[in-house]
Amino acid sequence: MSIYLDHAATSPMSDEVLQTYTDALVTVGNPSSIHQAGQVQRAAVEQARAEIAGTLGLDPMELVFTSGGTESTNTWLKGRTFALRQAGVDLPVWILTRAEHHATLDAIEWLVDQGLATVRWVEVDREGVCDLDDLARALEEYPAGQIAGVTTLVANNEVGSIQPVAEIAELARARGVSVHLDAIQAFGHIDLPIRQWGVDAVSLSAHKIGGPVGIGALVVTRTAASIEGLHHGGGQQLHRSGTLDAAGAVAFARAVQLTEATRVGEQERLRELSDTLREGLVAAAAGVRASGHPTNRLAHIVHVTVADCEGDVMLFLLDARGIHVSTGSACQAGVAEPSHVLLAMGYTPSEARGALRLSLGPQTTAEDIDAVIAAFPDVVESAREAGMAAAGS
Repeated sequence: MSIYLDHAATSPMSDEVLQTYTDALVTVGNPSSIHQAGQVQRAAVEQARAEIAGTLGLDPMELVFTSGGTESTNTWLKGRTFALRQAGVDLPVWILTRAEHHATLDAIEWLVDQGLATVRWVEVDREGVCDLDDLARALEEYPAGQIAGVTTLVANNEVGSIQPVAEIAELARARGVSVHLDAIQAFGHIDLPIRQWGVDAVSLSAHKIGGPVGIGALVVTRTAASIEGLHHGGGQQLHRSGTLDAAGAVAFARAVQLTEATRVGEQERLRELSDTLREGLVAAAAGVRASGHPTNRLAHIVHVTVADCEGDVMLFLLDARGIHVSTGSACQAGVAEPSHVLLAMGYTPSEARGALRLSLGPQTTAEDIDAVIAAFPDVVESAREAGMAAAGS
């Protein structure tokens, strides 16, 4: 029997979503075709768009379907940069922290490498939370017209810390600067008052909330700054061309409906389980330390670092016991690297290498949590032995 604790990476589809998805997959027609079958598909897509947008308090026209969160984020960051350059801004400035998701960091790095943009990095504290004073300074260092925007996670995807989004947006608005939010990990877990925040764009993904892999959305609000589309060839949606994934959209909407209907109670349940897990792991062995904000964090994420251990060794030992977790660290060219998030938070490379992220979901039970806590002391002991053997070889 396996225990799946990697919902932050992808959360399995429920029976209801899977049934909705498979039913939609067998329907026929391109949503852009003008015959009856095509228009039935178009109606299904637009109904899904309206349902998802309505959950967020938005108009349907403000929601653009994409292939997932990575495309959504790239569309905004690159599209905004291209629009500014066409308007005569030679080197637009992006303001962000080093603790963002790689979808953001890699897109920005590509823009910088191509000589298309530059970056002003903002500090985060030991809990991974944006330093608002440093953000305020960053916003004053450049003419507002040169700043492409501020981009930030709503909640950190590794340690779960929730960012002060309202304050970030207020600081940016005061300077007339646009804000993009990566809400991919937060969507379905906390409120997203997009209209109240007054931000321009928000990235979303279906498979983090039990929808299918391969579909997401980019919110582009009515008052958003201009962007250039990255996909051309049909004009099926504002800002994005490409044949619409009707089945994916329908299943995405169903996942949103189910998540929203149970969100408050489910988050209370997950908070109780994750608090038990967090406390149990810290108490299970010496040198185990919880990461991220102790209270203002996503209820489904538990992140710890273990001294004198390699995170990937602990992952494999847990996996051998049927417990599936994540290290949260990047793997570049086949080489495990310390988490860039923890490094940005001030952890040493050695500390960051001992990271584990355990993320809960609808299928997680109290028995699962007890089993993980019970297994953890032996896992840590074995990982430390492996670490010492490697060091002595």
